[in-house]
Amino acid sequence: MRLVARPSRLHGTAAMPGSKSHTIRAVALASLASGESRIREPLDSLDAQSAVKAYRALGAGIDTDDPKLWIVRGFGGRPRVPEDVIDVGNSGTTLRIAIGSAALLDCGAGEAVFTGDHQIRRRPVGPLLDSLRDLGASATAVRRNGCVPAVVGGRIRGGATAIDATNSQYLSSLLINCPLGDGVSEVRVTKLGERPYVEMTLDWLARQPVRLENDGFERFVIPGGQAYRAFDRVVPADWSSATFFLVAGAICDGEVTLTGLDPQDTQGDKAVVEYLRAMGAKIETSGEGIRVRRGDLKGIEIDLNATPDALPALAVAACFAEGTTRLRNVEEARRKETDRIRVMAAELRKLGGELEELPDGLVIHGRALHGGEVEGHDDHRVVMALALAGVAGSAPVTVSSAEAAAVTFPTFVELMRSLGADVAVA
Repeated sequence: MRLVARPSRLHGTAAMPGSKSHTIRAVALASLASGESRIREPLDSLDAQSAVKAYRALGAGIDTDDPKLWIVRGFGGRPRVPEDVIDVGNSGTTLRIAIGSAALLDCGAGEAVFTGDHQIRRRPVGPLLDSLRDLGASATAVRRNGCVPAVVGGRIRGGATAIDATNSQYLSSLLINCPLGDGVSEVRVTKLGERPYVEMTLDWLARQPVRLENDGFERFVIPGGQAYRAFDRVVPADWSSATFFLVAGAICDGEVTLTGLDPQDTQGDKAVVEYLRAMGAKIETSGEGIRVRRGDLKGIEIDLNATPDALPALAVAACFAEGTTRLRNVEEARRKETDRIRVMAAELRKLGGELEELPDGLVIHGRALHGGEVEGHDDHRVVMALALAGVAGSAPVTVSSAEAAAVTFPTFVELMRSLGADVAVA
């Protein structure tokens, strides 16, 4: 499937969808809890459905018939052995958190087998598997390459482990699942990336009667034998999805207003507002939403360690800025669905962009982009970012693998068109 994006003037208001990261955490915690939870305004995307399927396989009863209200009957911290392989599709968040939940299986009861699509099978989970073994569980990468397929069983008994949490999902998995293990778990963090996602996890845990000790995000002490309770919560809107609309407003003629976003939420990508302001975009925040207009954009240097998912869209924004932009300290972007540093450099060069790869980022020299055909690489954020180049540029851009947007943002094209963007799937 191809997405064709043509030069457009944008105007109007768009309500942002629910957060993928919050939705998946909600599904996991509701499944691990006892009783019936209600998840309101979830993001009904392919990644979120992967979480639903994974936790159904582990024993949760999850009713998603109403897209605005998911009802989850949890298994009280005691998952069952799945009857089949758990395929998480393209969802790395689901994979890492559910692997931790499988480590709560009763010893000797059996194990869970995890796999995913071709991208997931290349993304590492080795550090998480190592830590789960340190804490008493059974966790093995079948091909001994630190990636899925992996076989995981219980049970987390406690103990001590050290983990490189450059990928924050490893640490979030331990924080969510260790309280339900049998003993005290001590987790020393040797390196931490994407800290806002860990803060999001801790916020979810703070709403539960869960005890843990956080020593400056360098060491966590987590008593076992705890339990989660059912909850009723509205999923916050997604700042990661909003990034594409914030950038669209900053580089296109017209005016865009985004609604539903909470500036106080723990999501790291809310920082994109300040990044774009620093570049010169005109952004106003009020009770009516966030209004974005194009300004005289200038190149700046941005540390993206806390917000790696913003790299594709910001790389496009930088092409429309005068001077040089440096996106740095974001090596983890090379280990996402694709190597997003390499891919964005390669695809934007096809459109006339001047970009240099760094080991941990990109250097982008602002210059006009022309139209052309580019590859989306089956990466949702790459597809949507490249579409912005067509909407804001001087000629149409055709992006392959457009269906990948449904992984996190199934209504992307619909919302863009509601603002006047000339985008169509062919």
